[in-house]
Amino acid sequence: MHRLFVFMLLLTATMVANTSQAATLKVCYDQWAPMTIFPSEDAPERGVIIDMLDHIYTSYGYTLEYYEVPLARGLSMVEDGLCDMLPEYVFSGPKDTGFEYAREKTFAYITAFVVRQDDPWRYNGIQSMNGRRIATGPGWDYSSASLEYQKYIDDPRNADFIEVISGYDDVVDRIFTMIKENRVDLYADNELVLQYVLNRLDMNDDLKIVRPGLEKKLVEKAIFSKKIPPGKRQQLIRIWNEGRLSMKGEKESVLLEKYGVRFEE
Repeated sequence: MHRLFVFMLLLTATMVANTSQAATLKVCYDQWAPMTIFPSEDAPERGVIIDMLDHIYTSYGYTLEYYEVPLARGLSMVEDGLCDMLPEYVFSGPKDTGFEYAREKTFAYITAFVVRQDDPWRYNGIQSMNGRRIATGPGWDYSSASLEYQKYIDDPRNADFIEVISGYDDVVDRIFTMIKENRVDLYADNELVLQYVLNRLDMNDDLKIVRPGLEKKLVEKAIFSKKIPPGKRQQLIRIWNEGRLSMKGEKESVLLEKYGVRFEE
């Protein structure tokens, strides 16, 4: 009886552990405020996308476990199966990667540029980039918004004019400072991110947002690791697709307003 009792205890503990593991979603994400934010003691919020993700998956009983990492590291962790998913990555068509895109877009963003206040430059096609010092980050992909812009950044012949800024959580902040200090000339990003950072750093007297941005919207989608068994992966993707659709409209607007941003009509 004693052995049977011990066996039942071990069996129960194993079942509980397995259930807990099955209900935990490991999420990698990078700093891209206000969409995704690394929290601190003074500012515990995680951003629009993470709030949305949390709402969707906790309603299905999942516990979310977050890994705050630079984008390139997050992509590697998803491909290696160390994270189950990353909630927002540029969609540039199917690729032979270690992850699968969700069907529903996380968001499709209008892009713009940031330059110094006294800079008359405007984007007028890829030829207008000649001679300009451009800032970007490692692994950042603009191809869904402009394939020509991405080719320009990747072209070794332009390497002297491309500044790739790496770091943990302050890459965009440092890019803004570098533009202000005349170390680079311009930076392209989601317009919501540009406005949020410009206001937070109180640089409206030094820098300005200029339009038009890149030719198309920057389409971002959630990605899921192919290390996840296919059945479970498709279930996670289905939950996200259905949940993202249910968040459109008023719920989406409330989340955006929480962080002081909104899409312009």
